[in-house]
Amino acid sequence: MATNKPTGDNARKGAVRDRTQLRSKVMGKATWTKRDKTSGEFMEQKKAPAKKKFKGVRREKQAG
Repeated sequence: MATNKPTGDNARKGAVRDRTQLRSKVMGKATWTKRDKTSGEFMEQKKAPAKKKFKGVRREKQAG
């Protein structure tokens, strides 16, 4: 589990567990989508066009 101490330093220590992110398209523009690994549910999406990834979240391998 990620720890968030000391408070106020605006930094995460460690990776986010049980979540992954992948590239997807929304209205023809590429975005990053966060997914829960246990349920497979899509959780959150960056606004299109999103060039930056979610911090500390593992990326899924692209098929093909």
